[in-house]
Amino acid sequence: MDFREAVALALEMLSANRLRTALTMLGVVIGVAAIILLVSLGEGATAFITRELTGLGTNLLIITPGKTETSGGFHPPTAGTVRKLTYEDAMALRRRAALLADVVPVVLGTGKVRYQGASRDTTVIGITPEFQRVRNLYVEIGQFVSQEDVDGRRRVVVLGRTVKRELFGEENPLGKFVTLADSRYRVIGIMERKGVSLGFDIDDLVFIPVKSAQDLFDTDRLFEILVSVGSPDDIDRAIQQVKEVLSRRHGNHEDFTVISQGAMLAAFTTILKILTAVLGGIAGISLVVGGIGIMNIMLVSVRERTREIGIRKAVGARRRDILGQFLLEAVVLSTLGGTLGILLGVGGAKGLSFFFTYLPTRVSLWSVLTAFGFSALVGVFFGVYPARRAALLDPIQALRYE
Repeated sequence: MDFREAVALALEMLSANRLRTALTMLGVVIGVAAIILLVSLGEGATAFITRELTGLGTNLLIITPGKTETSGGFHPPTAGTVRKLTYEDAMALRRRAALLADVVPVVLGTGKVRYQGASRDTTVIGITPEFQRVRNLYVEIGQFVSQEDVDGRRRVVVLGRTVKRELFGEENPLGKFVTLADSRYRVIGIMERKGVSLGFDIDDLVFIPVKSAQDLFDTDRLFEILVSVGSPDDIDRAIQQVKEVLSRRHGNHEDFTVISQGAMLAAFTTILKILTAVLGGIAGISLVVGGIGIMNIMLVSVRERTREIGIRKAVGARRRDILGQFLLEAVVLSTLGGTLGILLGVGGAKGLSFFFTYLPTRVSLWSVLTAFGFSALVGVFFGVYPARRAALLDPIQALRYE
């Protein structure tokens, strides 16, 4: 019997009891579909975070006060640090760190912005003009904060789209005055719409000159210093330049932390990859359960077809013929289930991203091939014992079996 005939016979035997075959395949179908679906969610989340992080600027370094021994992640300023970061530190980096394209000192706080009877609690960011390039956030109407505004400590403000809508509605806010912490600020611009990024509403912000922000919050500290590097190949050398410049200014103490955008992205990616692997492993358990179901049904099939096995051996079938036939039936059963699972998993992933746009999914070829290959291996692994048992049956005893 050649391979094509063996496959046809296996399909014929499986179709003889369709309900039992369908129920046996169900575990494999669910397992393969779950692996593809969960891995696609993990892959989609990784791609989503990568897109969101790089969408707010590329080749970034974030300098925060306080020394943190880590390779990535978000780190708020540490209270009681050896030395604070100052505006003068940022200016020193501009002058002495040649590999830095832009340097932006940042002051961060919250405040209530009021216009006539409307008010809104929002995040206030003190920055310099380079912030637009560094963070890829640009003004759409009017103008952004200028260096003259920074040097002159002018009380000017650029509104995010959400703040503009809540305070002014359809009214043009340019040239109008808003009250921020009991001080009047003239509106000079409206930012372009950015929406939500990593759970944070980029449009719910207001921007003022960094020195005006220091006056507003009565501080000479910076929340952080943002810098951009011209080429990704220069990141490591730029970090070294930053450390040299700031260490000299801080009495040869490295009491600050330099975090690269790549390190943050790598930290997120590592976490998501581990989570994806864990979820895929959990889904793989259902494949094992499906394999146990295949073994159980194949044992039942061997018992039901004992006389058939005896007859085939009596007319000259060898042990390896019987072994191959039953093993092939198990593999056909698992691969059929794997094929249906692929269709269900891919369709489910596409459906999730269509109906729930906030759930990013990304079906990768490797996850499909891995799930299908695993389902085939399940058929081989759990089909060996029933097939071997069938092959070892004594033909005389098999013929006597009732």
